[in-house]
This record gives sequence, structure tokens and C-alpha cells, in this order.
Amino acid sequence: MAAGAQTRRRQVRLSLSLAAVATATALTGGAVLAFGQAGTSCSGRDPVLVGVAAAIDIAPTVMETAERFNRSGTAVDGRCVLVQVTEQSPATVLRTLVGDTAGVLSERPDGWISDSSAWIRLARKQGAANLAGTETVMATSPLVFATRRSLAQRFAVGETDMNWRMVFPSTTKGRVKPTEDEPDVVRVPDPSLAGAGIATVAAARDVVGTGPEADRALTAFVRWAQAGAAPDYRSMLAAVDDRSFWKRPVVIVPEQSVWEHNRRPSEDPVVALHPREGTINLDYPYVVTAADEARASGSRAFAAWLRSPETQEAARRAGFRSADGSLGPYSPGPEIPTEAPRTRPSILPARIDEALEAWSRLAPPTNILVLADAGRHMAEPIKGDKGRTKLSVALEAARLGLQLFPNSTHMGMWEFSSVKGDDQRERVRIGPIVEPDGGQVIRRGRLEELTRTLRADPKAPSALYDSVLAGFREVTGAYDGTMNNTLLVITAGKDDGRGVSGAELVKALREEWDPEQPVQIVVLAFGADLDRATLTQVASVTNGSLHVAQEPGEIIDVFLSALARRLCHPTCRKPA
Repeated sequence: MAAGAQTRRRQVRLSLSLAAVATATALTGGAVLAFGQAGTSCSGRDPVLVGVAAAIDIAPTVMETAERFNRSGTAVDGRCVLVQVTEQSPATVLRTLVGDTAGVLSERPDGWISDSSAWIRLARKQGAANLAGTETVMATSPLVFATRRSLAQRFAVGETDMNWRMVFPSTTKGRVKPTEDEPDVVRVPDPSLAGAGIATVAAARDVVGTGPEADRALTAFVRWAQAGAAPDYRSMLAAVDDRSFWKRPVVIVPEQSVWEHNRRPSEDPVVALHPREGTINLDYPYVVTAADEARASGSRAFAAWLRSPETQEAARRAGFRSADGSLGPYSPGPEIPTEAPRTRPSILPARIDEALEAWSRLAPPTNILVLADAGRHMAEPIKGDKGRTKLSVALEAARLGLQLFPNSTHMGMWEFSSVKGDDQRERVRIGPIVEPDGGQVIRRGRLEELTRTLRADPKAPSALYDSVLAGFREVTGAYDGTMNNTLLVITAGKDDGRGVSGAELVKALREEWDPEQPVQIVVLAFGADLDRATLTQVASVTNGSLHVAQEPGEIIDVFLSALARRLCHPTCRKPA
């Protein structure tokens, strides 16, 4: 059964049970007999109804606890408390609590149990009202690298340890594909939906450190993760069993999801592997969110039950570890290590929060036009490599970079020089990268083809400034407020003076750039002989950036540096 159907079934089941209890109580007047233990003194005529939103993986255990709680006759000011639990994505609850208007719950919950404290810190940071100052951790589950047992054995033979650097794409190592001894894909949960994804971003940031090179690597990771991020752990683990596409898949998920997945018999079960650098424990914190005082009191009473020995036992029976992490899940099976995993001590809450902010800056999709210089300056051969030109080397890097753009990207491509008065030639119109621009070939495939076939004309002058202005106007006309709107110029950085001047270009950009609909110009220039002063102004006027590569091997780093600029926007330093 689909996850959504299971969610609806659980919500309906619990809603009906509470409605039946409330109705029976009202009809009989028997508060104690309806849902309380003998001898309780609370009244069921006007119960305190407490709504609790719980992360999907922990929700069944919270529901079990709520059923016991509802039978207990726990009272607030003489009124019995009834708890109703529904499965909810932490992101949806967050939006509700901070007052967003789209993608929110119909009613604000009175208590919230997410899969990571990072969500609660983020809610406080964004000004959520009526959020209690403390929370109660109900259970924990460490992040693990999960794969089929047969693949784990293969990795062991190849002496391939699971490690956090595996989350980075091969492009950061200058390769298109991983080696045969590495996973061919490491999928992560979507950080905008799951705490495990947030923790993975934090681990990625932690292992690469800080500085320009680290920013480039983190940018590559975010781009790669976007393309393969999954909305929930169930579908990720199902993909590990699917052998129709990936040959050596690994997914990063909470240990509990592996325990749950392996309840279904398999000849090649999924195993949980600990990363060699240490892992991160997901906590499952409960926080009171009620605005009404009676409901807040009822929510606090329920919080106390979540740390009771009986609830801790229930959590371990469901595959979680105890709240303090000292006790493992019951019946883990041989696929889950019995020893407590070593945690990575450097990943503190501040690091996790920083990682979440980094993801939020890098993750929004991009609406981008690539403007490729096909004039005579890009036709110049690379020193020491007569077989390649500046353009072919730049496009080789662009081919690697293309893999970093997720399917949500809108992209187009123009080439420019100045041939027979036709300065710019539209090769791919801006649009969804997974849809065709006419014909049968989707844009991603057409763009990849162009990075292999586009050639520079050694006799054509370069209409750089005219083309930049035309490209800027094209992206402005195709502006999408839900995306980052960018003109990416790949050029040798020289204009041959047959159109607008550099000063006229800068003046036009100042007049036309709209801070309410900002289009950023990012220039990737290749070679030492460029008009740096003008291109610096072009980038500055549009809050963009200029990146210069002198050697072929620098191109991919320059490409990632351009994307990584969004990590610091709008307080970026000007690139050197």
C-alpha cells in the first residue's frame, strides 16, 4: 500500500476511534468508563483534544503511545485529555508554525515530533509563535549507509569503506563516472523534507571543511543530491532492491528504516553500514506548540509519556534506539550492527543549522541561459595540445557541470560570434531540461550533444558585448520568480568592437537590471587576454561574478565556483 494511503488510513482510524470515544462519553455520561481507568476523576463531557503531528517513521509508535495515554484518564483541570496523532512531513509542520500560507496544515498542531531537532531550531529562528522552549527526545536512530548484502560483500572485497566523501559526485574528482569499486550512486533523502537529508548535508560540509575549494565541493554535492534525492526512506530502500537501473546503489537512511524494510523476507537483504568517519544520530524531539493553555497543558502531559519506560520499550520494538542512544533496537537481525555507532563529534547543532541554510541557498531550481562564445578567440588552440581549442576544453567542463543540474532546471543555449550579421544563434530555447525543445530529444540530451559538437570559427570576430546584452534581455523576458535566473557566459573575454561598447553595455545593464526581478550574469572566461575591467563591471552591476581559468584543468573548478557563489549571496566577496 502506498505511503499516502497508509497515512490516510491511520488518520481516519484514529479520528474515528476518538470520535467514538467522545460520542459514547457524551451519550452515557460515563467519563471514567468511556476511556479512563477505574477510579479516575476527570470528566469526559468536555475533553481536551490535543492534535499531534509526527514524522512518518516515528508516527506508528507515537500512535501506540497515544492509545495507551487516552485509556489512562490523564486529566488537566479535571478534564480528560485525548491525543490524536497524524503523520506529517516536518517541512509541512514547519510552514504551518511559521505562518506560511501555501503547503500548510488545515489546523495548527498542539504538539510536534519531528525527526531532527534542526527543524525545531529552524522554526524558532523563523519566528514560530507559541513554541515551547524545551523539547522531549523520544527515540534516536543513527544514519547508516545501506545497500544489499551482496554489494556490501563486494565493497568489502574491494576494500571500499563507506565514507561521507561518497556523497560527492565524481565530477569533483575530475571524473565522469565512479570506479567499479565504488557505488555508482549514493542517494540521500531530500533535506527539504527529511532530517536525514539535513544531517547528510551537515556531514558533507563537515568533511570538506571551509574555503573556496570546500564551497565548490559542497555545491557539486547539492546539485548532485537534488538530481537523486528521494522524498522518503521507503522509496529509497525499495530502489536498492530494484536492479533495473543502478548497479551498485547505496542510500543514506536512518537505521530504523533498514530494520523496517527487512521485516519483509529477502534472499539479499539490506544491510546497515557505519561510515568510517563517524555518523550522526537523528533524535526525535517532541515540542509543545499549542496556543491554547488547556491544550498546551494536555500536550505537556503527553510529552511526559513519551519518555516513560513503556514508550521507550515500544520505540525499541519498532527498530529505534533509546532516547539516549545507549540501548539498541530489539531483534535487529544480522544486517544491523549491534554495537552503538561512533558519532562524529564535530557535527554540532550549529554545523547542522549552517548546512540547512547552505542547502536552502543552493537548492532552488535554476532558470539559466548558457551563452557560448564561438568566435575566433575561442578557436585558439590550447598550449601544448593542438587537438583542442579553448572552446572544446570549456565545453568539456560544461558537460561535466551539466550533470550537476537537477531535473527541475530550466535551461537554454545560444552560441555567438559575428558571422554574416548573425551575432547570436539560438541552439536550445530556454525551457524545462527534461522536455524537448521541439522534436523528440529532451533539452538535457540536446545540450549534452552540443557540448561535443559545437565548434568555434577561427575567422569570426566576437560580438561579446552585443550578445551579453541580448542574452540578459532574453533571461529577463523568461524570468521565473520561483527560480534563480542566470545568464552564464562562456567566453575568451574579448569583444572585437563591432557593436555596443563595454561602457554602453554596462550603462544599459544598470538601467535595465531590476532588483525585484534580478537576473545574475556569471562570466566564465578562459585565458589571460580578456577585458577584465569591463567584465567585472558587467558581473557587479547584476550581482553576478567573473571567474577566470588559465589552464584546462581549472575549468571545472571555475564552473563550480560560479555556482558556489550562492552560498554567500548576498554578502559574497568579489572573486579574485
